[in-house]
Amino acid sequence: MADDSAFPDFVWSIGEEGSDPIVMRRGERYRQDQFAASGHDRHVEDDLAAIADLGVKVVRYGSPWRLAEPEPGVYDWSGWDRALAACEDAGLEPILEFLHFGLPDHYAGFVECNWVDGFTQYVAAFLERYRSPRWFTPVNEPGITARLSARFGVWNDMVASAEDHAQALANVVQANLEAIALIRADRNGWWIGSEGFDVPVAIENSPTVRAEVQRQRALGWLVWDLHFGLEPGVPGYFDRVEPAQLARIRALAPTDRLVAGLDIYPISVTPVGGERPDWTPSELISLATAEIERWNDRYDQPFWIAETSNLSLPIDQQILWLDEFAQALGRLRLDGRPARGLCWYSRGDQFDWQTALIEPTGAVTEVGLFDTDRRARPVSARFRELARNGPPRT
Repeated sequence: MADDSAFPDFVWSIGEEGSDPIVMRRGERYRQDQFAASGHDRHVEDDLAAIADLGVKVVRYGSPWRLAEPEPGVYDWSGWDRALAACEDAGLEPILEFLHFGLPDHYAGFVECNWVDGFTQYVAAFLERYRSPRWFTPVNEPGITARLSARFGVWNDMVASAEDHAQALANVVQANLEAIALIRADRNGWWIGSEGFDVPVAIENSPTVRAEVQRQRALGWLVWDLHFGLEPGVPGYFDRVEPAQLARIRALAPTDRLVAGLDIYPISVTPVGGERPDWTPSELISLATAEIERWNDRYDQPFWIAETSNLSLPIDQQILWLDEFAQALGRLRLDGRPARGLCWYSRGDQFDWQTALIEPTGAVTEVGLFDTDRRARPVSARFRELARNGPPRT
């Protein structure tokens, strides 16, 4: 029998940016609210219709958890009701996310464990209310969430240690996997992932630099090791995490009905052991493709590019970046790699992502298919053409 919840062989998708972590501004904690900054909270219907007008059938979309649960166990479904109705009106099928870098105010941060149960209760309440969604990204970029909150210390918890990072990462991965388990028990749903993808590149060919590349890769892939039940690539990293929690994570590791999400931008390619070269878009994507192949060799899972844009490249290179990436995915598919889609992230311009949101000045990050006035950029016409033509070709 055909799986009527199965994710398509290949999708062209667009995402709506909804990050909402806590950062510091003028010495005080400040909520970075990308929905409010972009005006999407006032233009939900129009923005989703604009995505559909590009010939897109699948949208990445999340409504902030803090708005859906303003008090512990008290839910306000108005945001979800509006967004899901707008998706239906536009003819869009959503890939739904429940957590995008920020917790409700009644939780202290990601290092504490108590929010995990609250998150699973929220997901269970959502599933009881909404019966039709079948594709989910419960936690957007679990690894990035833990890294910036508890390893780099610039979001949310604002702590920076290997011990705190290990605990936060275990918590975020467990929350994601608990939600996936709930979804699978409730319906024949799929996990459609989204995770930051590092591409460390040795600038000089020395043993020290090669070892550093391996170290950075292993740290970046800890999130995947946990999700897929593999022995962590950094021995001893989770030694201070409770063994019972690690056992629970291993027991929840999914093996089917999933498409892993690799979020790759120009800025994802990072030099190790030297200054950043003036890489062209073609060279950047070639380096990223080689790293994708290494990742696929280790994890042997289908994947899609859950986020990409010209982030860190000039706005006039949007079409070039899109075309080069589409061709690269075509080559990967031709070589037998299970590439299942590409999502441009995001529909509109973002704010403060030049500094990973940590300097909240309202500076425009020009990465959208549409600008801040909701005017279509030339890249949107190219995206429409690609979406109309189906899977990418070399």
